[in-house]
Amino acid sequence: QVQLVESGGGLVQAGGSLRLSCAASGSILRIDDMGWYRRAPGKQRESVASITSGGTTNYAGSVKGRFTISRDVLKNTVYLQMNSLKPEDTAVYYCNAQVLLTTGRSMDYWGPGTQVTVSS
Repeated sequence: QVQLVESGGGLVQAGGSLRLSCAASGSILRIDDMGWYRRAPGKQRESVASITSGGTTNYAGSVKGRFTISRDVLKNTVYLQMNSLKPEDTAVYYCNAQVLLTTGRSMDYWGPGTQVTVSS
């Protein structure tokens, strides 16, 4: 029904930058909140940043001031600009979207994840 496709991950040195993108497609009537999560090796998945349809943002304390989340409502796309990357940012990053389907049902969707590796 809905697919989320992430891109932009990769390998970067500490202090560098990456920009993640996540595009949603399918039977979408409206997307409410969108967000980015990450799971580091041996750790639980954690919320990194989120953004409402109105543009209100929220960040984990560990990334505040370094990461910026934004979205293009018309393109059903969310972005995560990551600056001043640290080795502890190494993780698989997942996109999440709360979607109101054309059927009238609301569902939560996840992307397959994109690897971000920060070398020291």
